Amino acid sequence: MLSADQPAPDVARAHRAVEPLHNHVYFSPEQDEYLTAVGLRPGRMCYFAGRAAAMGAVGPGTVVATFANFAPAIVARHVPRAWTLASPEQVLAARLDGARASLTRLLGSADAATAPEVTELAGLLREACTALTPEGRPLYAAHADQPWPEEPVLSLWHGATLLREHRGDGHVACLLQAGLTGLESLVTHTLTGRGFTEAAAKATRGWSDEEWTAAADRLTARGLVADGALTEAGIALRAEVEAGTDELSAAPWVHLGAERTARVVELGRALSARLVANGAYPAGVFAAR
Repeated sequence: MLSADQPAPDVARAHRAVEPLHNHVYFSPEQDEYLTAVGLRPGRMCYFAGRAAAMGAVGPGTVVATFANFAPAIVARHVPRAWTLASPEQVLAARLDGARASLTRLLGSADAATAPEVTELAGLLREACTALTPEGRPLYAAHADQPWPEEPVLSLWHGATLLREHRGDGHVACLLQAGLTGLESLVTHTLTGRGFTEAAAKATRGWSDEEWTAAADRLTARGLVADGALTEAGIALRAEVEAGTDELSAAPWVHLGAERTARVVELGRALSARLVANGAYPAGVFAAR
């Protein structure tokens, strides 16, 4: 914990600076290339198996529970079939190869992937992760069981992955406390003007127009949505969720302290901006805000 005279690190800003270093892989051709090379089918199967493999050959229920906002039907099309095509160990190795390849391309070159700023940020993230704990964090805990890569660019990616999954597990807990289902959390998040557009959320998460409308109707009945927008109560509830998520994900940044967290933000934002500038994300997926 911080003493009264120590400035608090900016938890949300640190998260935003680092997350692209992990989540760009879900849009990278390299992930499909390496994961299909070990037997998986391209597209959603690569996503579900790639992210879940650290938990072992789990069934669709575990994936739905931990990923939180995917339609169960879309998950069941790919899991557990994925494990008949490639083992979790093969998937994990291929995922690392894909992350190395995508980061190297998006950073600009092999030299850029071993640059001092990559090594420095990887070290800071590794130190930040020493403050993470596994209780109630299944996705984080599964990934934390994996060996920490020594290669700087993969160490960077692994650290970003652990921080992202740890925060995500806490975010799911906050959504449950707010009484939001996975789909309802997705609907309300798109209405904040951040994250996925509605079209991208439906397409990537597998929800039909009818399911989306039914969720919006439930939210309207709760007074959280009106006329296709969040009400004051809806805005307040989303703010509570985000504040709770920040609180549950603060430990690594408190451990680093404000000065080193600010350095993470500086380095992370610069590297993430390079990824975005080099085409890490397709147009039309994320809202403009």
